[in-house]
Amino acid sequence: MQSNTVSQATLTASSPSTTELPFTLQDVKAAIPAHCFEPSVWKSLSYFFLDISIIAGLYVVAYTLDSWFFFPIFWLMQGTMFWALFVVGHDCGHGSFSKQKWLNNLIGHLSHTPILVPFHAWRISHRTHHANTGNIDKDESWYPVPESQYDQMPWYEKLLRYYIPLLAYPIYLFHPANSHLSPNTRLFRPTEKWDIITSSTCWFLMVGFLGFLTYEFGGLFLLKYYLVPYIIFVMWLDLVTYLHHTEPDIPWYRNEDWYFLKGALSTIDRDYGFINSIHHDIGTHVAHHIFLNMPHYHLKTATEAIKPILGEYYHKSDESIWKGFINSYLTCHFVPNTGSPIFYQSGWKSKDSTKTNKPD
Repeated sequence: MQSNTVSQATLTASSPSTTELPFTLQDVKAAIPAHCFEPSVWKSLSYFFLDISIIAGLYVVAYTLDSWFFFPIFWLMQGTMFWALFVVGHDCGHGSFSKQKWLNNLIGHLSHTPILVPFHAWRISHRTHHANTGNIDKDESWYPVPESQYDQMPWYEKLLRYYIPLLAYPIYLFHPANSHLSPNTRLFRPTEKWDIITSSTCWFLMVGFLGFLTYEFGGLFLLKYYLVPYIIFVMWLDLVTYLHHTEPDIPWYRNEDWYFLKGALSTIDRDYGFINSIHHDIGTHVAHHIFLNMPHYHLKTATEAIKPILGEYYHKSDESIWKGFINSYLTCHFVPNTGSPIFYQSGWKSKDSTKTNKPD
């Protein structure tokens, strides 16, 4: 259940020409204290060093104890810290870590390379997502498909997209058609070639290092100390991304009915409980999508400032994380072939509503 959310009925009853927002980007920005847009290098670095210190400490404890009773705890904690480290690199990719490009690139690589994320390639493809959020025709991250495409989708694609979504990230990064390791895919401009080569080189060096550890200490060593935490990190990344963009009450727009601010509001804030501070308040996602160059440690202040301006257009879930995930998992499969705004519909319901079917 969402609080202060404009209803589907209100939006779907409006034509494209009558769904203009009652406020502008300038109105929203003016409501936010100016300091929220200013990164602090020392504060940003403190989060980076805190994360890597905790990661190093967990490794020391796990290696010292070497206990199968402790490893499940270690895996969950370390996988979560890998995710926290990703969020630091995420700020670097948006330029909100600092105003120095070289420092953003350095910390971005130091944050992302150990968790097998090619920093520049991810930064550039993520740019496309932020530039087109909520646009059914152009968004590239967790976007819905039209009903006609859903009906024609082979079973294995449905399996990957809808039934194991928390393991989708490596497929997104390394699918041959959109490989984040090659500068020649459609994701990147020719001028970005050397950025991609730099990040890919770092990625292959990390893979080589993991291969060396496996050669020296065996496959079980790699499994215990890296692969399981990495899988948990991937699940965290997919869960958070999925929850912020896959929700029955979040509108999607077609090109003619879309503009940046309207699309940026097609995301939702989530409360992760005590995890909020660990993963750097990434749950404050609405403000982040409107002002992507804002440091994560100012997002909560900015969110409170813009709520009165956004009113019913501000989306926040009151559900628990897992309840929200299950709800979206069961109900968000496709959108109508026509119209705008449009909302997710469930593939478990028959078209004539007289019976129910499971998706093919």
